Amino acid sequence: MKKEFTVLLALLCFILLQTQTQTTSAQNLATCAEARVQTMQRQAIATPQHVQRMEQYDVTFYKLDLHLERTSTHIEGSVTTVAKLRGSRLDTFAFELHPNFEIQSVVINGTAQQDISRNDDNVTVKLASPVVSPSSVEAVISYSGIAAIGNGFSNATEPTWENQVTWSLSQPYAAYEWWPTKQVLTDKADSVHVFVTTSADNKGGSNGVLTDVVELPEDKKRFEWKSRYPIAYYLISVAVSNYEEYLIYANPAEAPQPLPVLNYVYRGGALNRFKEEIDVTALLIETFSELFTLYPFTAEKYGHSMAPMGGGMEHQTMTTQSTFEFTLTAHELAHQWFGDNVTCASWHDIWLNEGFASYAEYIALQRLRPASAQTWMRNAQSYALRVPYGSVFVPDTTNGGRIFDYRLSYKKAATVVHMLRFAINNDALFFQSLQNYQNEFGGGTATTADLQRVVEKTTGMDLNYFFEQWYRGDGYPVFTVEWNQEGERLVLADRQTPSSTTPFFKTDMEYRIRTSEMDTLVRVPHNQPTEEYLFRVRGTVQSIEIDPNDWVLHFADPPQQNKNLEVPLEPDEAPLLYPNPTVRFVQVANLAYTPTMAEIYDSSGKLVKRLRFTGTQAPSIPVHDLAAGYYILQLSNSTNQNRYSFVKAVGQ
Repeated sequence: MKKEFTVLLALLCFILLQTQTQTTSAQNLATCAEARVQTMQRQAIATPQHVQRMEQYDVTFYKLDLHLERTSTHIEGSVTTVAKLRGSRLDTFAFELHPNFEIQSVVINGTAQQDISRNDDNVTVKLASPVVSPSSVEAVISYSGIAAIGNGFSNATEPTWENQVTWSLSQPYAAYEWWPTKQVLTDKADSVHVFVTTSADNKGGSNGVLTDVVELPEDKKRFEWKSRYPIAYYLISVAVSNYEEYLIYANPAEAPQPLPVLNYVYRGGALNRFKEEIDVTALLIETFSELFTLYPFTAEKYGHSMAPMGGGMEHQTMTTQSTFEFTLTAHELAHQWFGDNVTCASWHDIWLNEGFASYAEYIALQRLRPASAQTWMRNAQSYALRVPYGSVFVPDTTNGGRIFDYRLSYKKAATVVHMLRFAINNDALFFQSLQNYQNEFGGGTATTADLQRVVEKTTGMDLNYFFEQWYRGDGYPVFTVEWNQEGERLVLADRQTPSSTTPFFKTDMEYRIRTSEMDTLVRVPHNQPTEEYLFRVRGTVQSIEIDPNDWVLHFADPPQQNKNLEVPLEPDEAPLLYPNPTVRFVQVANLAYTPTMAEIYDSSGKLVKRLRFTGTQAPSIPVHDLAAGYYILQLSNSTNQNRYSFVKAVGQ
């Protein structure tokens, strides 16, 4: 009882300490979460009945033709929506638009509509003539007004360079704050045009390729952007300012031509300040293309539009960012795969966007700035541990603050991706799983169940336990580890308790065993609340470290020696497998027969190696080619069979 109280007290102190001192991840490492902090009051406003009306059609194309300036949030223009029917007949065309905007006209299939009703943002148009399948719908909505509503459409002056900027940020439910839309994640438009008419000294950034810049009367220009890739409603964007243009190129392998990276940067010195950091974007594109699949929008571009938003927003093919800090740029770029190419099918699964983009920060550091990678992961885990409860799954999708909870949807979610990589225990299969996920769902949407199915198919593993405990589960495991040594025998006892409602987390764990003669890193399964492991070691144990490579989200005090802990004996004449742990080979002494076959099974029971022997000597079995972990060795001949457990240590 006293020991349990000590552990709980230590956990409480740890949480309080982290709450008071953890600032690096939240304040210094900007991510797109910062852009969401200002949007905590956003909620889904469309009624379920209105969503049902919008679900009667499937959007194929949007064209936004808007008049915008860098000095205000006034919007005037039209939005064309082309859609195909999901049923046989459409009597009512429904969309969302904030009541701040006046609807000047709605023209559907060439006919001006008169029966228009509005209930807050829910707009319903009773068609003068129903549309019957297979005919499509073309709705042209003309509107105007001032978008002084939330953060869907903003205007501000950047304080350092004093540039005025107007920009959009629609996630999760704010597209209706600046254009008439259908805010349903699973209905991606097949393509989009965004035309921005503005003063001639401005540039208007948006999605896709800038196909034309048209000179207009009254010292105006129209920037005509066109994208032919599927796109979710919240990724359609605009940014307007008197930008300076900076163009570089990336050369990802397998790309048919260099990829343009177009940057709209503040005037007045910002390019000199950020040029070196912007240039890293090309290397990041090449790195992620190698690991995740080729950049998904390679026929168009990637780029950035600067805005004083605090962080960034992963607008498809042209991210909006406030700065170009390495992990911020990596995060927003990774969203082009995780969020833009494959979009979460529901805000319940926002971790599929934010968790993987956050983990891409770590991957980028591992590849390009390895000295900083471990610090990043430890900060992420510390942030996730600040509160002992909370699930990656989002139960309430009406609340933007819960969707974009920085601790859960970003940091804990990133540690879950890291643990998935650890559970797979094979980087080739881990990244192949991510590539297969991109290939199967690219251009569409996916759920966590979809991801799980792809990973299981790729790896041959049953990962239902993993997703149940880390996706829907709550909290994290708390470990109490004790050890004792007698001669070459070392016993390690590990007890797990939960921090919240999920009662148990099945996971492998690594331990670094330091003795007077050597260091050994072992990986063993934790399949039940209390586990006990017996090792043979050389030298006197000096210390044991739990999870030295920061794989598993957990809390634990440093392992302590308990001299009262019983160390099991091994009969002198009993068959003995050695060395254990091992790096290169295992051998069995005192075996009463000569085996003709050796089979090795991993901790899930999967056969990973089979060897046949001839001769009379006890075989030496190579294991250097196995991943670190816990294994069962089965030796047999025609009449005998024995099984032994051993640990393949981390090493070469």
